[in-house]
Amino acid sequence: MNRVIILSIRKRLILTNIGMIVIPIICFFAVEIMLGYVFFVINNGKPTGRELELFIRVRFILMIIIFALTNGLLTYLVSRSILTPINKLSIAAKKISEGDLEYSIQSNKKDELGELTNTFEAMRIKLKDAKEAQLQYEQNRQELIASISHDLKTPLTSIKGYITGIQDGVAHTPEKLKKYLDTIYKKANDMDELIDELFLYSKLDLQKVPFHFEKVDLYTFFADFVDELSFHLEKEQGTAMLVANREDSYLVKADRDKLKRAVTNIVQNSLKYINKNKKKIKVFLTSEPNHVTVEIRDNGMGIKKEDLPHIFESFYRIDTSRNSSTGGSGLGLSIVKKIIEGHDGHVWTQSELEKGTSIYFTLKKVT
Repeated sequence: MNRVIILSIRKRLILTNIGMIVIPIICFFAVEIMLGYVFFVINNGKPTGRELELFIRVRFILMIIIFALTNGLLTYLVSRSILTPINKLSIAAKKISEGDLEYSIQSNKKDELGELTNTFEAMRIKLKDAKEAQLQYEQNRQELIASISHDLKTPLTSIKGYITGIQDGVAHTPEKLKKYLDTIYKKANDMDELIDELFLYSKLDLQKVPFHFEKVDLYTFFADFVDELSFHLEKEQGTAMLVANREDSYLVKADRDKLKRAVTNIVQNSLKYINKNKKKIKVFLTSEPNHVTVEIRDNGMGIKKEDLPHIFESFYRIDTSRNSSTGGSGLGLSIVKKIIEGHDGHVWTQSELEKGTSIYFTLKKVT
C-alpha cells in the first residue's frame, strides 16, 4: 500500500532551500568528473594551456546552467504547491462574496493550506445552513403572520356579527341574548389564549422565561394529572391511564408549572387528532439510571412519516385546513420542545397511521 507523504509548507521551504545548495554541489561534482573524463581521458588532453582554459570555461557555463535550472525548477514546484490552492481559495471567496454558496472547495492535503481550505469549506457550509435557516425563518414568519391574521380575524368577525345582531334586536329573548353573549365571550377567550401562547413562545425563543427548578415526583405529578384528565374524558366516554412501577424512583429536577404546560400541550394536541369515538390517553413512566423517560400515547389517527421530523418545528401544522377541531397556531409542540430543552431534556415522537402517536421526553433525575 502506497503512502503519500505530505510536508508542511515550512518543511517544504526548508527542504527547498537545502536542495538549492546541495543539488547544485552534487551536480557540480558530477559535471567536474564528466568533463575531466571527456577532456583529459577520452581526448587525451593535457590539464594545461588552452585545453585547461576551455575546461574551466565549459565548467563555469554548466555550473551557471545547473544553478539556474535547479533554483528555477524548485522555486516553480514550491510556488505552484502554494499558489494553486491560494488561487482556488481566492476564487471561492469571490464566489461566496457574490452570494454563490454552492461553490464547494475541499482538500485532501494535510498541510497548512489544506487545513485552511477545509476550514473555509466548513465556513461555507455553515453560511449555507445559516442562509437556509434564515429563509426558513422568514417563511415561518410569513406563515405566522398569515396564521395570526386568520386566527384573530375569524373570531373578530364572529364577535362583530353577534354584536350587530344584538344591536339590531335579533337577540330579542333573554335566552337568545345569553347565547350571543356566551359566544362572544368564548371567541374573545380563544383570542386571549392565542395571544398568550404567542407571548410565551416569543419569550421562550428569546430565552427570557426564568425556570424555577425544584424536586418533583413524576409519579405523583402524573397521577394527579391523569385523574383530572380522566374526569374530563368521562364525558366523551374516554379514558386516561398512568402506567408505572411504583417501586421505582421518579424524582426529577423540574419547573412544575412549565412541565404542566408542556404536558397539557401534548395532551391537547393528541386529543385534537383522535378520530375514534373513545379517546384513550396513556402515560408511561420509565426510570433510568440518570433520567426518567415519559411517554404520552394516544389512539389517534397517527402522523405521516414525512410529517414526523417537522412536528416540533415552529408554526408547523399537520392539518393546514385550520378547521375548528384541529385549528391552532402551530406553536403547541414547539413550546413543548423549548420547555423540555430548558430542562436539559430531549423530546421525540413515534407514530403509526391509524394506530396512534407516542410523544416521549426525558427529565434528569435528582442527584
